[in-house]
Order: sequence, then structure tokens, then C-alpha cells
Amino acid sequence: MDPTTKQRLKSILAQMSELDYIKPDSIPDISLYMDQVTTFMESELETCKRYPDDKILTRTMINNYAKNDLIPPPDKKKYNKEHLLLLIFIYYLKSFLSIGDIRKILMPLSDRYFGTDGDLDLSAIYERIYESEVGEASKVAKDLVVKYLRSKDTFDDLAATEEDKDVLQLFSFFCTLSFDIYVKKQIVERMIDLLPEVTAEKDRKPGKK
Repeated sequence: MDPTTKQRLKSILAQMSELDYIKPDSIPDISLYMDQVTTFMESELETCKRYPDDKILTRTMINNYAKNDLIPPPDKKKYNKEHLLLLIFIYYLKSFLSIGDIRKILMPLSDRYFGTDGDLDLSAIYERIYESEVGEASKVAKDLVVKYLRSKDTFDDLAATEEDKDVLQLFSFFCTLSFDIYVKKQIVERMIDLLPEVTAEKDRKPGKK
């Protein structure tokens, strides 16, 4: 492996390792005011920003999520741990799904487990998801390496300068990753389309679940 390839792979994996996960034990178990919620999300997901001025979560976003039934309304202007868990899920989903799609995914979860006291509550669900995703990260890293090395071979047989090959290799790598995202997004959206329509709790008729 040539030094340029080795260095670029090292950079790609380093960037991936910097992406933050919010650990289950980092989530406050007390109710927070909105400004405290946004501060918590900003501090926990700082390295996920593309640009320093990007906002992880704003007051407008939170109000919009509540308005669209992605999260239940706060209790006396305070958001509990379960609100935070739903907001974390929303943060990851909103990068590639619409508000309507996120609502269809999260509302059944919120209806069944928000405010429950059993062994299976939103905290337990988040812990399971967290453990699953952390384990998945190493697989994603290996797949990135495979895709990058494969992209290097795509134009390797061309009678072109090394600079041209480098430009084309990067373009091939971008296309491969983008197509992977495109296909998975299509699959997720089509699965969502198969879900039954959801109705907000406040809009349901008495006795109707």
C-alpha cells in the first residue's frame, strides 16, 4: 500500500472515530428546561458538526418536533430523560428522513413506552440500540477500507497521470459511498411506507388505540 493511500485511510478512520455517541449513562435522569436540553445535546455531539456554527438542536427544532407529535409536550416546560432519548433518535434520523417518516417510526415507540415503569422502557430500548450500534461501528470501518481500496482499482489501468488517477479514485469512492446511502435510504423509506398510518394520542377517539 503506497504512503498516500495509507495516509488517506488513516485520516478516514480517524474522522470516523471522532463521531460522538451519547452513552446511556451520560443522559441526565432529571428533568431539564429547554436551554439545558440544547446545551446538553451541543456538548455531547460537538464533534458531529460539519461546521463550528452548526447547531445540533435549537428551541425552534424542539417546538417543531412537539408540534408534529415527534415528542410528547413537556411537563411544566421541563423535558425528562425520555424526551431526551426521543430527541437523540430524531437527531440521527433527520439527516436522511422527513419529519413525517420520523413520526411514523417514533410514534408507536412513544405511545407504547413513554412514561412506562416496566422493565422495557425507553431507557432500556436506548441501551440495547446503543450496544448494537457501537458494535456495528467496527464493521462500518472495515467496509470503508474495502470500498476505498476497491475505488483505487477502478481507474488503475488507465494511461493517466498519478494526479488524474487520484482525482478519479476519490470520485469513485464518493460515488460508491453515495450509492450505498441511496440504496439504504430507499429501503428504509419503502419499509416506512408499509407501516400503518399513525394518529397522535390527542387526536384519537376515546377508547381507540
